[in-house]
Amino acid sequence: MASEKSQIADINHSLYDFRYEENEKDFYKIRAGLDDSIVKRISDEKEDPDWMREWRLKCLAIYNQTNEPDWGPDIRDLDIQKIVTYVKPKTEMAAKWEDVPKDIKDTFEKLGIPEAERKSLAGVGAQYDSELVYHNVKDEVSEQGVVYTDFESALKGKYSDMVKEYFMHLVPPADHKFAALHGALWSGGSFVYVPKGVKVKIPLQSYFRLNAAGAGQFEHTLIIVDEGADLHFIEGCSAPKYNVANLHAGCVELYVKKGAHLRYSTIENWSKNMYNLNTKRALVEENASMEWVSGSFGSHISYLYPTTVLKGDNSKCEFTGITFAGNGQNLDTGAKMIHIGKHTSSVINSKSISKSGGISTYRSSIVVNKGAKHSKVSVNCESLMLDDQSRSDTVPAMNIMTDDCDIGHEAKIGRISNKAIFYLMSRGISEEDARAMIVSGFANPVSKELPLEYAVEMNNLIRLEMKGTM
Repeated sequence: MASEKSQIADINHSLYDFRYEENEKDFYKIRAGLDDSIVKRISDEKEDPDWMREWRLKCLAIYNQTNEPDWGPDIRDLDIQKIVTYVKPKTEMAAKWEDVPKDIKDTFEKLGIPEAERKSLAGVGAQYDSELVYHNVKDEVSEQGVVYTDFESALKGKYSDMVKEYFMHLVPPADHKFAALHGALWSGGSFVYVPKGVKVKIPLQSYFRLNAAGAGQFEHTLIIVDEGADLHFIEGCSAPKYNVANLHAGCVELYVKKGAHLRYSTIENWSKNMYNLNTKRALVEENASMEWVSGSFGSHISYLYPTTVLKGDNSKCEFTGITFAGNGQNLDTGAKMIHIGKHTSSVINSKSISKSGGISTYRSSIVVNKGAKHSKVSVNCESLMLDDQSRSDTVPAMNIMTDDCDIGHEAKIGRISNKAIFYLMSRGISEEDARAMIVSGFANPVSKELPLEYAVEMNNLIRLEMKGTM
């Protein structure tokens, strides 16, 4: 059985744990550490406008003055002075896969991104370390007036005023220490604008790959879905495993205008040496709706709580998420809902699985303001522990400032039932397959909401991980 475990571990690593060595000829790396000179150097490399250069330095000052979180997993072992904060492939962003350098193209081929684009996507942006190396959008989407481009092009192009208006207004740098860090070091990411009334029928996707050892990735995603418009945006990310810490401190800002709809699906499958300190936030206006579909399967430590501000009357949001914590992982995830408008509604459905000593913590925050009358909130979180070494915690917080609302919360934490295992084995199913079936069934409400390729990936991951637990 020990050899089988080793074999399964090898198979599991092969999904994402491949890499190409980066040399000085093909990549530019800034020196490790963080100070004014590094931030200025990044700004120079990116040819920032003056206001962005000043913004970066302001954010660095806020970062230096802000304490680390005093709750959640311990991140004292993360030393920012050992992190390389900017790694640039020495290549121009391409609009055709054949124009991408071979080793980078091979990486995305192994991840299935070009195939997914051909089959089911309206546009794709692919980031490698700190910069996008590929970006393309189908003509029929562009002809609708949809703007989907890399963030740097938006910052310095015809949409620069829009970027300046919205950039880090939902996530201000004073929000927390790593929001400030992001503001100082951001690089890469996506800008999307969907005009009024436009329905984008096929999803857009961004994929972020961090290849360099001991590096950080700080992409910024800004999506504006104008009045009455509709969009599904998919985001994926991964990294190979190293024996040194890597850092991800990206930021996602989503603006859903009056009567619009946005579905944002993301799978974070970082390596187990990654500190994932990501910030995601949406602002939803009158009669608009927001959907989050979130999967967290990787990283050593995660702090991840997508936040939705239900500003407009009759606005609504639904969050569906799953976390899978294995050996050496401490994943602190959840969601936040802030109700401001009247007749707003939010639903949180969260599931977590922990095994081999992994720690899953569900952390949520529900705020219903005094004026948010007739609001409805439903929170349901379920946790499944697969052995005696694992741990699962639920930390809900609610701040309800009006009696004129309907609030519900339910939490369940448990282990696989021996009776269920026995029943399946009595039908000729092996214990290993029985356990995998139960875990897949537990995760099914989330996996059926994921884009097809990610649902298949998640189910395969569960089966591989389960096979290694016996």
